[in-house]
Amino acid sequence: MSDTTGQPKGALLGISLCLLSMLIFAAQDGITKTLVKDLSIAQLVMVRYWFFLLFAVTFVAVKGGVGGAVKSAHPLLQVIRALLGVLEIAVFGLALRYLGLAETHAIYAVFPLLAMVMAGLVLREHVSIRQSLAALVGFTGTLIILKPGMGVFSVASLIPLLAALMFAAFNVLTRKISQTDSFGTNMLYMGFCGAVVSTLTGFTHWVTPSLHEWGLILILCVTGVTAQLLLLQALKYTAAVTLQPFNYALLLFASVIGVGWFQETLDAYLVAGAILVVLGGICSIKHLRGGRP
Repeated sequence: MSDTTGQPKGALLGISLCLLSMLIFAAQDGITKTLVKDLSIAQLVMVRYWFFLLFAVTFVAVKGGVGGAVKSAHPLLQVIRALLGVLEIAVFGLALRYLGLAETHAIYAVFPLLAMVMAGLVLREHVSIRQSLAALVGFTGTLIILKPGMGVFSVASLIPLLAALMFAAFNVLTRKISQTDSFGTNMLYMGFCGAVVSTLTGFTHWVTPSLHEWGLILILCVTGVTAQLLLLQALKYTAAVTLQPFNYALLLFASVIGVGWFQETLDAYLVAGAILVVLGGICSIKHLRGGRP
């Protein structure tokens, strides 16, 4: 069945769910930016991962049992992938401490193109001429945002670029592992390894949150799981390749929150560079899996 625009209702529902999840992710990052002003990034990562582990265990228990989900064809790669996930979240949080929400997301948005290049080099996936040109356009946009050699380059701008590089590697590993391991197995390993590793640093950097901050942390944990579930539901109704361009709504929502909530200003270089990054990503259209707790 289709609506008056000729689009299948299922596809429109999937796109709507995807956009809602992107809005929640952007709001999450706004909350994180508020919290990292006074709280340790390590402790925020720890709390989020323990909550995510609880969600992962519940998810696999409902879907067929924890015992089956523990079995992996690539246990070492699962651990490496989980470690990358922990580091990426911590580095992204660090970027939010020093940079604006819009600038952080504009630079971070290059990760699909980095993943495409990595997949070509590591997994030997074919990269077409169109995708190569798309990557060049996206990287050019990133350079415009970073403004190297113009006397206004900020070393802090490299932090979200490092996070994007880590998330790209995370996605490439996810693509390889997912050929044999289930989604539940991926979540369980990510949750367990992430919770253990983040705890090692989280407790040593603990700063007792205020009641207000505890409330924000709870919202952060709940919305993280909610956004992941919305994305899963979106993929039930709409193909991943169709949803891919709408994932860039995250950059738009983050920019709106950055301007409205944190009074950030968007200069011409940031806007022009972000447009090129998004155009490059849309033209490349690669199916990426995985996400952040």
